Amino acid sequence: MYSCIGIPKLVQIKAPVPPVNGRSHPSNDLCLANARLVLADRVMQGALTVRDGLITDIAEGDHLPPGAIDCDGDLVLPGLVELHTDNVERHIEPRPGVDWPHLPALLAHDAELASTGITTVFDAMRVGSIHGGKGRYLRYARTLADALLAARAQGYFKISHFLHLRAEICSDTLLDEFATFGPTDRVGIVSLMDHTPGQRQFRDLEVLKNYVAKKRGMNDAEFAAHVENLMSLQRRFGARHEVGAVTEAARLGAVLASHDDTTAEHVATSARNGAGFAEFPTTHAAAEACRAHGIAVMMGAPNLIRGGSHSGNVAAEALARAGLLDILSSDYVPSALLLSAFRLASIWDDLPRAIATATVNPARAARLHDRGTLAHGLRGDVLRVRMIGETPLLRGVWSQGIKVA
Repeated sequence: MYSCIGIPKLVQIKAPVPPVNGRSHPSNDLCLANARLVLADRVMQGALTVRDGLITDIAEGDHLPPGAIDCDGDLVLPGLVELHTDNVERHIEPRPGVDWPHLPALLAHDAELASTGITTVFDAMRVGSIHGGKGRYLRYARTLADALLAARAQGYFKISHFLHLRAEICSDTLLDEFATFGPTDRVGIVSLMDHTPGQRQFRDLEVLKNYVAKKRGMNDAEFAAHVENLMSLQRRFGARHEVGAVTEAARLGAVLASHDDTTAEHVATSARNGAGFAEFPTTHAAAEACRAHGIAVMMGAPNLIRGGSHSGNVAAEALARAGLLDILSSDYVPSALLLSAFRLASIWDDLPRAIATATVNPARAARLHDRGTLAHGLRGDVLRVRMIGETPLLRGVWSQGIKVA
C-alpha cells in the first residue's frame, strides 16, 4: 500500500456540508456494480453503494443487484480533489481587461470542472493588487468570494467549492485585502506567491517577457517598467507581506502553501512558516528539501502531460520517477488532472498510488478527511472511467451520489 509520504496528519475541518443541486440531504441511492473499484491499495472487482450522499457499502464480486448501474468492467474511483486552479480567473477575465459577471462565470467554471471529474475544488483567487501601467492587477477577490459563497449556500453548484487565497507578496494592497476576510469565509488554503522577476518561476527574464508581453501586449519599454515596478514592490513590501500573509493564514485557519520554491533555503523558510505543501517547486533540489522537511510536493498536471515545464523548470515526470511527487494539480487545464493521474499510473505501474495523487493526498493536505478514497462512511464523490487505450474516458461523475456529469 502506498504511504502518502510528506503529507501531514491534520485535523478535519468541522463544517456543514453545503447542499448539492439545492438538496440539503441527498436521499437517492446509487449502486455501481460490475466495476473495477480503485481502492486505497488495490483494484477490486465489485459494487459500490451510495446512500444519503455517503458510501454505505463496498462489496467484492461480479453480482449485479437490482437497480444497480452495470459498469461493464469500467473503473470506479474517487472524485478528484483540486487544490490550485487558475480556471475561475479565466472565466471572470476571458481576455485581458474583459470583466465577466461573477455568478455566470462561477457556474460555467463549476460545470466545466464537474465535466472533468473534479468534485472538490479550492478556487484560487489573488489577494494583492498592483497599480499602474499595463502590468496592473486590480482587486477582485472579496467580491468574487462573496458571489461564490452565496452560490454555494444556495446550492447552485454541482461540486464542492472552497476558497484558496493566492497571496501576492509583490503588491500594493495585500494586507488590506486580507483584512476583508474572516474565519466565517472558511478559507481553506493561503499560498505565498513571490513573482519578483529573476527568481523562482521566472529566473529567466526572457521567459517572463514572453509570458507577460504576450498576455498584456507590452513593448520592451513597458516590460522593463513592469519589471522595475515588481522589484520595487518586493523591496518595499516583500518581508512585511510575507510575515503578514503567514499571520493571516493562521487567523483564517487555513493551510499554508509555498509556491515555486527553488532552493533549499526557500524550502527551509517555507518549513519555518509552517507550509503544509509546496506548489510547483521549480528544481529537483527544492523537491528533495521538501521531502526532508515533511512538506508534500505538488506538481502541475500540464507539466506531466507535456513532458516538461513551460517555464523551463523541473519536469514533473522526473520528480515522479524519483519518488518526489505527492499531489497533482490541474493548474490551468482542468481536464489534465484525470489524464495525468493515469499517466502516473503508467510511470509507476501502480494505479491506486497514482490515483491517490489527485484524490486522497490533496484531500488530506487540505485537511479534508471525509473524501478522497472509496471507503465506508465517506462522501459519495465517485467517477466511472473507461480506458480508451491510455486515455481515460469519463462515463459518469457523481457528487454525494448525485450525477453531475
